[in-house]
Amino acid sequence: MNKAPGAVIHAGSVVGAAWRRVSTVLVRAGRLLRIVTGLGWALLIVGAVSAIVGVSLGWSELIAVAAGCAVVLLAAVPFVLGRSTFAARTELASPRVMVGDRAVGRVVVRNEGRRPSPPVRIELPVGQARAGFQLPRLGVGEESDELFVIPTHRRAVLTLGPITSVRSDPLSVLERSVPWSEPTELYVHPRTVSLTSETTGFLRDLEGLPTRDLADDDMSFHALREYAPGDDLRSVHWRTTARTQRLMIRQFEQTRRSHLVVALSTRAEHYADAEEFELAVSAAASVGLAALRSDKALTVVTSTGRFTAPTATRLLDRSSAIELTPGAAGLGEIGRAIAAEAPGASVVVVVTGSLTALPEVRGLSARVPVAARTSCIRAAVAEAVGRRAVGEIATVSIPSLDLLRKAVRGLE
Repeated sequence: MNKAPGAVIHAGSVVGAAWRRVSTVLVRAGRLLRIVTGLGWALLIVGAVSAIVGVSLGWSELIAVAAGCAVVLLAAVPFVLGRSTFAARTELASPRVMVGDRAVGRVVVRNEGRRPSPPVRIELPVGQARAGFQLPRLGVGEESDELFVIPTHRRAVLTLGPITSVRSDPLSVLERSVPWSEPTELYVHPRTVSLTSETTGFLRDLEGLPTRDLADDDMSFHALREYAPGDDLRSVHWRTTARTQRLMIRQFEQTRRSHLVVALSTRAEHYADAEEFELAVSAAASVGLAALRSDKALTVVTSTGRFTAPTATRLLDRSSAIELTPGAAGLGEIGRAIAAEAPGASVVVVVTGSLTALPEVRGLSARVPVAARTSCIRAAVAEAVGRRAVGEIATVSIPSLDLLRKAVRGLE
């Protein structure tokens, strides 16, 4: 009876050890299978089927085919054997470029092994594409670099890397890749134009603009009044109190800082094509930059999320990653998100495409905070620049980014 628990424990340890051995074998087998390319798998399948059928039916021709496949596979093995040790890095002249500009950088590879490394192919993934070059033979501690240029035709966040060494046979039957660096991100910012301060709004803040509203604890001194029970004694103006023999309290003008919300639709059904969407993103980023230059708090709300942008760099970085999404939330849902997440918004600028129904714009305006002033910019590449009123909403249409500066004067 007492031996049973010990036997169970022993059996469990045996099973655990066996499972660890099996797992190790499976992991190693998985690594081996990963080096087989599509052509290699084709040869394996053809060779196996030919061998089985040839032996079963006694067909020497199929047996010869199987032998040929085996020879090709075995001949490829020496090309992927061996292992070098590299230290690699990607260096960019700038991790941020504007769409249309070229990103310049270099790949640096250093031999960290104890013996010279043979020539090997080096590959650098660039988004969905791959760039490659031949690394020459490197002595111990020797370094080699390769310059590269990336043309940027569209806004994006591109992942560069990891830098990978690739060993392969001449027929590309087997291929072994080893990564040597961490990925690096390249931000391709949207094109923008400089705008004047065309939007205003107020939010109470310590470094804002004075208003006619009075407060007892702000930074902009306004006047004196007689003390009332409950007032903060730190606000007593002692010189006037001594002169009038009455306790006098400082009174301040309330200061406020505007909070601008850019509501950008990323719903694919709102845009005629991808070009129109890119125009909308550029317009939204331009308005956001103008707000930041005017020291306004900025929040960007899209059909798929929201983000705050305390700096121009963060705004442009996040704008680089905005994508067009079929079936995404419409303007009504964006309006509800603004009301829930930016209740203090004083100005809302809606940016959308030419296929957006005007009632949708009114629907958004009805859902945002009551005190917020709402304007709308329509990216419409097939229309002339123009202005119209949708209820109380000033709406402008722009066919190109260069006309945005002219169009927003209608929103002042």
